Amino acid sequence: MSAGAGAAPSVGTDLPLAGYTIGITAARRADEFEALLTRRGAAVLHAPAIRIIPLADDAELQRVTGEIIADPPAVVVATTGIGFRGWMEAADGWGLAEDLLEALAKSALLARGPKAKGAIRAAGLHEQWSPPNESSSEVLDHLLTEGVEGVRIGVQLHGATTEWEPLPDLCEVLRAAGAQVVPIPVYRWIPPADTTPMDQMISAAICSEIDAITFTSAPAVASMLDRARTSGRLEDLLHALRTSVTVLCVGAVTAGPLHALAVPTVQPMRFRLGALARLIADELPRRTQMLRVAGHDMAILSRTVVVDGEVRTLTAASLALLKGLSRVPGRVVGRQALLAELPGGGDDTHAVETAMARLRTALGDPTIIQTVVKRGYRIAVDLEYEDARE
Repeated sequence: MSAGAGAAPSVGTDLPLAGYTIGITAARRADEFEALLTRRGAAVLHAPAIRIIPLADDAELQRVTGEIIADPPAVVVATTGIGFRGWMEAADGWGLAEDLLEALAKSALLARGPKAKGAIRAAGLHEQWSPPNESSSEVLDHLLTEGVEGVRIGVQLHGATTEWEPLPDLCEVLRAAGAQVVPIPVYRWIPPADTTPMDQMISAAICSEIDAITFTSAPAVASMLDRARTSGRLEDLLHALRTSVTVLCVGAVTAGPLHALAVPTVQPMRFRLGALARLIADELPRRTQMLRVAGHDMAILSRTVVVDGEVRTLTAASLALLKGLSRVPGRVVGRQALLAELPGGGDDTHAVETAMARLRTALGDPTIIQTVVKRGYRIAVDLEYEDARE
């Protein structure tokens, strides 16, 4: 985002996210998701949290495919459409597609959701059963009700197994119930080759430089948590996600590792990017504190401020001062304390006065920030607002 001061066009219903900065961690369809958010006015910080291993190069998947062809499982669970399609394409590249289709035709195919169901049918196969709510738990309940003692079951995995990854529980529960589980490592992931963008995203969350962060897969959550722990910042990241940064996930499976760490999340009713983008556009403005200041409505966001519906971009120093003044709206904050808020700090309170002058200009009304003689500055919160807080 630019560092200059000034006002942007007024925020309307077509731009509900104007002024907000949103982090996205998606590896797939990131451009599509970014377009959905920028179309609504948001600025986007993109840091892919995972990269997908090309299935055609995956020796483990090729080995398991050969095992399934030689001895088809009684049941095969397809968990994602992209994973199942990719498996078919990889098998075709190995010259095994016809043999794999013939083997799977002998298995009872379960599709976790409509996309997996569509991929099964596109391959010329037909699912035996699919849950109404696209839930792995429903698939598990169905299998356990049918009985799995001694049954050989192939389970298409979402990604690599880590302590944060929820899907392996499906395999573990089936094994505990007596099933012979054949994990199918379709759509495996590893951390990105360049972790710099992810490190920057973690820093932005910890420093409240983004308003929200989004996750569209459980592996992306796992990768970011692992990276934060490796860099010694896991507790700082979790604190930010619990307090200042809104976390939005495409569904319950994605949110699972975060809920296990007491991080609250928001999820759409439908597990789709479009539904997630609409939820973000509804949820972030609803969660934003609106201050009534000197006759104006003002919302202070991670990198901008919105005054009377206009997004006003501030310099880093001006924004730091405004955030320092807003921790307790209306409270007087001394120059020395505000100096500590400035990037780089220093020992010359003249820097505070300079940044304050720029802040007042950028806000469009100098009376929004009051000077309290010999004491410092305060946000001129309207009396009615102050009374309401008491």
